[in-house]
This record gives sequence, C-alpha cells and structure tokens, in this order.
Amino acid sequence: MVSTTPEVREDPRVRGFLFVAAMVAVMWVVEIVDVFAGDLDSAGIRPRDPEGLVGVALAPVLHGGFGHLIGNTLPFVVLGGVIALSGLARVATVTVIVAVVGGLGTWLVAPANTVHIGASGLVFGFAAYLIARGVFSRRALHLVAGVVVLFVYGGTLAFGLVPTPGVSWQGHLFGAVGGVVAAWWLDRRTSPDRMTV
Repeated sequence: MVSTTPEVREDPRVRGFLFVAAMVAVMWVVEIVDVFAGDLDSAGIRPRDPEGLVGVALAPVLHGGFGHLIGNTLPFVVLGGVIALSGLARVATVTVIVAVVGGLGTWLVAPANTVHIGASGLVFGFAAYLIARGVFSRRALHLVAGVVVLFVYGGTLAFGLVPTPGVSWQGHLFGAVGGVVAAWWLDRRTSPDRMTV
C-alpha cells in the first residue's frame, strides 16, 4: 500500500494539481449527467440576459458533447498543470479571474439569443496568462515557458479568435484577456522575496 506523507499532501503544487484534476472530473461528471438528464447546456452564458449571468460560473464545466469536452481536456490539464507548479492559490486565482473576465466579456459582447459553454475560455486564459506572466515578471523561466506556450498553442490561439459559426470566439478572446489581467494583477501582488515558479 502506498501512502503519502503529510508534507506531500500539504505541498501547494500537489494541491494545485489536485485542483486542476478535480475541475476536469467535474467537467466529465457534468457531461455524463447531461447525457442522461439532458439540457444542462442551457445554463451557459446567455448574453445580456440577467438570468444568463449564472453561466459565467457554470459555462466552463458545460460542453456540447464528448468531442467538445475531449478537445478541451488535454490543453486544460497541460496548461493548468503548468500554472499549478506555482501552487493551489495561484492556479485557483488565475482560474477565477479568467472565468469572471471571460464570462462577463462574453455576456456583454456576444450576440443575443446565443448560449456559450465550454472550458475553452479557461484554456485561452491559461495560455495567455503563461505568455503574459513572463512579460510582467521578466523572469527567465517565465519567459521561456511563455515562448514554449506560444510556439505550441500560438496557431490555436490565433485561429480560435477568428469568427466561426458555432464557436464562441468571444469566449476565447475575453478568456485570453482574463489571462493577461490575471498575470498583471498577480505580478503586482507578488513581492520579490515571495516569487514562485
């Protein structure tokens, strides 16, 4: 039997990874429930509908089928995992900022009578955060990580902002804006003697 020491369980990086894993688990459980219960997706972001504001919180865990969910899962785990290297507080804060900025931006700008769902706004936000973090912190490791993310995901980021029927480019755009906001805000709050990877 394998056991973990309290030190390992309390490691902020381990807790950060568990946070990312828990979010993915929630996405998959919600999609399975949606298959059997039906129409959970209507709880997504409905632009300029006051009742559609609940979608700001719910949209990231709602997906339009398993293909949509699978397409978001891998980049969410990879990019979220990189952010989790800085601990639970960092990845949770980035997630909240991206979800709020991305969700509200989509709610304000996207066309009326549409519903916006999916974790791709968070994915774009995570990528933008990792790219912008190096610009704000000017740390070599952060700059290298940002260049790698730009190299690997740059094409996806660019194409995801092209208006395409059935794709929430607004969610992608404002998710990315949220990532930049998170990088800027967290860099301002991090003193030099408390800098983390």
